[in-house]
Amino acid sequence: MSLLVVGLSHRSAPVSVLERAALAPETRAVLLQDVLGAEPATEAAVLSTCNRIELYADVDKFHAGVAELSTLLARHAEVGLEELTPYLYVHYEDRAVHHLFSVACGLDSMVVGEGQILGQIKDSLALAQNEHTAGRLLNDLFQQALRVGKRAHSETGIDKAGQSLVTFGLEQLANGTEIVDWAMGKRALVIGAGSMSSLAAATLARSGVTELVIANRTLDRALRLADSLGDYAAAGGHDPAALDARAVPMTAVSDELAAADMVVSCTGATGLVLTGVAVEAAVAARADDRPLALLDLAMPRDVDAAAHRVTGAHLVDIESLAEAAADAPMSADVDAVRGIVGEEVAAFGAAQRAATITPTVIALRAMASQVVTTEMTRLDGRLPDLDERQRAEITQTVRRVVDKLLHAPTVRVKQLAGEPGGAGYADALRELFDLDPQTVAAVSEPNRSGRE
Repeated sequence: MSLLVVGLSHRSAPVSVLERAALAPETRAVLLQDVLGAEPATEAAVLSTCNRIELYADVDKFHAGVAELSTLLARHAEVGLEELTPYLYVHYEDRAVHHLFSVACGLDSMVVGEGQILGQIKDSLALAQNEHTAGRLLNDLFQQALRVGKRAHSETGIDKAGQSLVTFGLEQLANGTEIVDWAMGKRALVIGAGSMSSLAAATLARSGVTELVIANRTLDRALRLADSLGDYAAAGGHDPAALDARAVPMTAVSDELAAADMVVSCTGATGLVLTGVAVEAAVAARADDRPLALLDLAMPRDVDAAAHRVTGAHLVDIESLAEAAADAPMSADVDAVRGIVGEEVAAFGAAQRAATITPTVIALRAMASQVVTTEMTRLDGRLPDLDERQRAEITQTVRRVVDKLLHAPTVRVKQLAGEPGGAGYADALRELFDLDPQTVAAVSEPNRSGRE
């Protein structure tokens, strides 16, 4: 295993750099293919969220791998390599596994313990599988990361430590007031209908808003989200009939903005969805002095930073959330989750090391089986009068002897291979039994889906 991670996140880079380096969905697929086309890499996956961009690859050369992945990341992010390099971090082998498992548990999130990252990891794996860039290593790694994240959430109280980024953002807008008290009876506009926007809409419906408008480029998707919001209102103890939930096209955003008390925006747009001028005009168009609360969860940003300076508007964006999250208290459950991560990293490493010996053991047993077949053919020539029953008995006896001779060493070598430094046992086995390297390689070769 030569797992390499090159990336940047809210912990290593300012939001302004993250915003510029954000990868559009269509860019990620192209990036994966380019990584796979690079000489050092045989597998690739990209994890891109509102506060991190990471490339995972199975490489055969560390330094060449770091250089190639860094160059490709900068090229596709359209940020100069010399500008991006100071903010990049690199993790290799067990440290790379530890990093992804920590990310999956929410330990590396802007809001510690948030669970949305699991869905984003799942999406990253799905993309790599669809693009046929995930082989055995990355399939095993990402699937195990999902299991580790679920284990952390089920066995500890990390969920209580961490909210979703949506909830954290709404709390910042509420400024110390309970979200349900702050949102009750208000009118909300949600721009976008992806996972983050859907979570925001569901949260606001549960909190008792009376009007909830969904604006999206694809109107059908907005309609489906709007139709589901009555159930969330009921889950929050509110009358679903009292919630006016509707969908509008993106062209109607300016009109809806003037009537809204709060706006949550999280789209995949590469340009601004709400300019400072549009926010200022919406505030000016109000017949009263109601403030306009804006929550921008997009990366790159949907709402112009100039909205911070608009009187009557209160903007919370990723940058201000990062500042607020830095001061948030850590939960005692974080230590328990770190312990889980440590256990799972050790188990994953042992399993991967043990798996390296399996093709050699299979090749050894295949060679032994061929020896038995050859010797039985030779025996047929020497003792042509053997009947079928006698021949079958001799064949079974010889195979039992071979199996018993191979059982203990092959079991032991798998155990030893699972220990640190155990990778050399496969080489020793191949050398001792003079196994054909091409035969072993044929057994080792996985297909791109990670299945044999």
